[in-house]
Amino acid sequence: MRMKKVICCVASAVSIALFSFDVSAGQITEKDIANAQQKWGDCIVQIGKASTEKGDYKAVAEKCVTDLYAYDTGTVLFKPTKASEKQFRSTKKEALSYFVTGDVPEDHGFALQPWSKVRFEPAGTIIDSDSAITMGNYYFTDAKTGKEVKVEYTFGYKEGKDGKLLINLHHSSLPYTPVH
Repeated sequence: MRMKKVICCVASAVSIALFSFDVSAGQITEKDIANAQQKWGDCIVQIGKASTEKGDYKAVAEKCVTDLYAYDTGTVLFKPTKASEKQFRSTKKEALSYFVTGDVPEDHGFALQPWSKVRFEPAGTIIDSDSAITMGNYYFTDAKTGKEVKVEYTFGYKEGKDGKLLINLHHSSLPYTPVH
């Protein structure tokens, strides 16, 4: 969040006090989070579409990860859905590998499925002025069959220098299925 420094001077017959405080220039809203989620889902669809159309899907993925994740500004905690051997992806290169294959042998390119739609159903959100956490289910529509796959998510966001939200926490998992 962009903060604005305000300097005040209070004078009285007895003393003069000079103090400063930060004033919020804006706060993350539920609408901001919904927009960030829409952009993320659109990116997943665009990557798969670029792959299907024999385009430069790796460049699309690179732009998406750069634009949506906070790897260039700090720590990102990323636990992809279909990761078991290398469960956590702490670098941009590892995140790209998950989405379009690359450095991690177990990766098959989650975004290359392709998916035709991603929709979020948040269960709840916590907003703390310049950061937010949201969790719920998101649904990926298979572009070939039209079937939806339900995945559980937790996303954390922080406000970047330009005011746009960046993902600094991404945890996805398939729902638990009890053995009967």
